[in-house]
Amino acid sequence: MADLKDSIHATTEKLTSDLKKMNMYKTFYEDLQKLVSKSAVKNTDFKNTLLDAMKMNGMENELRNTIFQWVRSHKNPAATREPLTYLRKTQATWQKRIHKSLNSMATEIKVHLAQFRASTDKEEMNDKWNELSIYDVDLSQYRPVYAPKDFLEVLLAIRSPNYKCPNVMKLQWDFIQLPLMVKTFKELRTFYNEISRGDLLLGNNPNVKSENPNYPTLLAERTALGEKVLENNHAPVTQEYLKKGCPRSLRATMWVQVLGVEAKENEKLYFQYLKNVVLQYELMVDKLIIKDVQLTASNDHQYFVFEDVLYQVMLCFSRDAEVLCIFSHSSAQPVHAVLRGKSPTIDNTVIYPPNGIIPFHGFTMYATPFCYLYDDPVQLYYVFRAFYTRYWFRLHEVSSHPQGILSLCILFERLLHRLDNELWCHIKTSGVQPIRLTFKWIMRAFSGHLAPEQVLYLWDLILAYDSLEILPIMAVTIIGLRKVSLIRVKDLAGFEAVLSDLSSITVMPLLQMVLVSKHLDSLISLPKDTTKMATLMESKTKKDGKK
Repeated sequence: MADLKDSIHATTEKLTSDLKKMNMYKTFYEDLQKLVSKSAVKNTDFKNTLLDAMKMNGMENELRNTIFQWVRSHKNPAATREPLTYLRKTQATWQKRIHKSLNSMATEIKVHLAQFRASTDKEEMNDKWNELSIYDVDLSQYRPVYAPKDFLEVLLAIRSPNYKCPNVMKLQWDFIQLPLMVKTFKELRTFYNEISRGDLLLGNNPNVKSENPNYPTLLAERTALGEKVLENNHAPVTQEYLKKGCPRSLRATMWVQVLGVEAKENEKLYFQYLKNVVLQYELMVDKLIIKDVQLTASNDHQYFVFEDVLYQVMLCFSRDAEVLCIFSHSSAQPVHAVLRGKSPTIDNTVIYPPNGIIPFHGFTMYATPFCYLYDDPVQLYYVFRAFYTRYWFRLHEVSSHPQGILSLCILFERLLHRLDNELWCHIKTSGVQPIRLTFKWIMRAFSGHLAPEQVLYLWDLILAYDSLEILPIMAVTIIGLRKVSLIRVKDLAGFEAVLSDLSSITVMPLLQMVLVSKHLDSLISLPKDTTKMATLMESKTKKDGKK
């Protein structure tokens, strides 16, 4: 009991200390002082009247939501750094390779990593800030530092020095040398309980009849409930609401509420500061970002209209030093560069770029789906940054974290083997590693592969369950859906051709079908009518319950 009290006291002190360092603290404290001076707060019953007053003006919810965000970010405080030495070494080697590639390109094309922007260039960029797609820049000599396939080769080459296995097993499993713990399929079904038990989900068919007699359709019911949830403004409740799908009209506000990133005056001023830094300094990374936007979003008929806002968001992101917070609980370290003309000492070394992130081919796609939710670039920026610092950074670093890309790859491998051994064996005997077929989907969280609305449904679930494990489940589900065609081909080119177009994939019904039925074969005869499918799942769930 004494240990528990000590633990609670230590947590309270840590929370109090961290709250005072947050951006919201000064404004919150000033508002609290104003509230105390009002007549509603009585000296005779100071505590209770103050709490009542805070509840009435929404300050209680603001404080609760802040604490909720703090708890989420400190969910696993012990694992602040990568515990496995061989993975730390692999990450360090990988970063050196990235750094070398960046420096080689700079030397080859004779440009500086960073320099003051010329006054004429600064004026032109400022004038074209809202139309950066017409900003004239020569990118012919620039190339992506690396692509997902390069990173996959690094992951597949990792070997644990303390883990030995027979050669036969090495041929069967791609990641057999990495004994990382991942959830079993049974544990995943329990974790994603709302999906696996056959509940009506909004992503299936919005016009399906609601179980509530007061609402004609599920969409109408979910919208009415969602409006009440938003009015309540309590992040944990909003997060729980997202588990059954979110109406398109409410999603933008829902995500802001769960992440606690509403763009207020301070946030707008900070974004303006980042813009000014972009105008003042020219980075080599700028060209890599512009090149990446042009190679990905600009060539995608679903995202090319957002080219201008993507330039704004990604260029400001590269200057945002607050992103460096991820390195306190990451296996990676930011790249350091020596100031030009200076000796290589600590005082002459700076983090490059200021946010510590070197963009790769497809990096922009982490931001593109948010363009469908937010017209305001400032609000879009903060939601994207919150997603990146909580989830996306784990998709391109070497780590043993349960949400890291390695664990997600291992989970995909084991799920495919567990749910459809026939398909697994066919791919393996064809001389292809199954992860090669889906790695780019997982690493980009399906952005640019699924239709935008389906990506948003998938990201609803990432936010709702605070987990990236839905990504390998989705990858396995798509593989199972294309089983009939995959069985007919026997090489990598054939497999990739079968899986090249995912535009017809619908996320929620497929995930629910596989999690309810416990096998991928159920996807082969998937009913086209999602209303029938919902009925089928409901009846199957009842039968399983009787058994």
